[in-house]
Amino acid sequence: MRRPVALRLSAAGATLALAAATGALMAMPEAASAATGGVTGYATQNGGTTGGAGGQTVRATTGTAIHAALCGRASSSTPLTIQVEGTINHGNTDKVSGGSCNTAAGVIELKQISNVTIVGVGGGAVFDQVGIHVRESSNIIIQNVTVKNVKKSGSPTSNGGDAIGMEKDVRNVWVDHTTLEASGGESEGFDGLFDMKAGTQYVTLSYSILRNSGRGGLVGSSESDLSNSFITYHHNLYENIDSRAPLLRGGVAHIYNNHYVGLSKSGINSRAGARAKVDNNYFEDSKDVLGTFYTDAAGYWQVSGNVFDNVTWSGRSSDNNPAGPDPQSNTSVSIPYAYTLDGANCVPSVVSRTAGANTGLKVSDGSCSPQTPDPTDPTPDPTDPTPDPTDPTPPTGTNLSLGAGSDGSSKASGTSYGDVRDGDMSTYWSPSGSTGSVSIKWSSATTVSKINVREAAGSTGSITSWKVSNADTGAVLASGSGAGVITFPQASLRKITFEITGSTGTPKVAEFETYAG
Repeated sequence: MRRPVALRLSAAGATLALAAATGALMAMPEAASAATGGVTGYATQNGGTTGGAGGQTVRATTGTAIHAALCGRASSSTPLTIQVEGTINHGNTDKVSGGSCNTAAGVIELKQISNVTIVGVGGGAVFDQVGIHVRESSNIIIQNVTVKNVKKSGSPTSNGGDAIGMEKDVRNVWVDHTTLEASGGESEGFDGLFDMKAGTQYVTLSYSILRNSGRGGLVGSSESDLSNSFITYHHNLYENIDSRAPLLRGGVAHIYNNHYVGLSKSGINSRAGARAKVDNNYFEDSKDVLGTFYTDAAGYWQVSGNVFDNVTWSGRSSDNNPAGPDPQSNTSVSIPYAYTLDGANCVPSVVSRTAGANTGLKVSDGSCSPQTPDPTDPTPDPTDPTPDPTDPTPPTGTNLSLGAGSDGSSKASGTSYGDVRDGDMSTYWSPSGSTGSVSIKWSSATTVSKINVREAAGSTGSITSWKVSNADTGAVLASGSGAGVITFPQASLRKITFEITGSTGTPKVAEFETYAG
């Protein structure tokens, strides 16, 4: 009998609380390496998946800062690792523009880019009602983050209701040690936790938790969307899910060492010619965990080593073909990469100690025992896109703003654009809201390589994210978080703009100083 997701949340709450308490006790390195444990599965194919390895590492505490980091790159393919800490929500996730990005408000937009890692660090990264959208992109790593309660209806909405969604010619994505969760099904406004469509290939989902949702995720949006393939799912927990764990339309999937518990309607739904290799999984307290469901377009499976613990099976019909009660292989799938299987009987134990965000990025080597990652961290310490933007040491030389011109995007009552260049800390400029831009301009080209943004007394720390642009060309010179001294390569320009992309309250800029060096 189907148990509605909303009614089953209370039972899952105890598990959530226990997992949260356990996570809080596990020390996590301040700078988690996105390469910890090594990329696995189909994400190792087609040239491999390295994310932002070899590039700059920046720290972000808002969604706007994530977008600013993407937009601050030299190009849309410049390698970049973004270390995220804190809660990302609609209030701090705005659109940022630039030649190396294509972003939107209310969603983390990884669109038309490549070579990027997003990794949670420190006290953890939570994307609260804000989804992560990967579109027309390649070589992406998403690791050690929680994405929860993303809605497609109601308010606020984000990413079509998917926690993580990929579509349109996406290649090589590794999603690892994440927690993806909702608070109900479609009637409560939620959609899938992990969806792939319109030509998404070479993806691995590993050591992750997917729970409390009507839909776990799909590969292919319809029976005609069959260009998605080469997906690996391993060491994941699917808990309190109605269906789509996952739903496969066409393509090839490798599904091994996952723990499924509380699937109320169906689990792995292979249809429309899909072929799934299903190895050493543990299915528990669930219904119809493998087969072709809700269609007469057959899918196929190769099974070995799975455990079916208190699993019930429905009868067969023209549009319902469960694999059980005694699942047998009806296809053969060749896997091109090396992998080591844990025994199915120990999967609940090893997954409970390794899967999800904030579990120390622990992995299994096939011995049924969690392994501590290699402490060697190839990722450099985080920096902003420019040398220390909050350097307490003020720059030396002539403040080029004195005597220059200025303008801005908006101003609040009683303030003036000119107050940012008058050398008087008792006056200030501020936008009419939490974001806005202010510029310094000269009558002829002027060389600038450093600015000092000084906040008025009582408002220090209100600016949470920003970017600096060459207003002559639109090129982003720097981006980051927190006001202060900002350094970038020398630029000859007639106008330089400081844009506040995120803040707490209404920011107040007392001085916008500019220096040649």
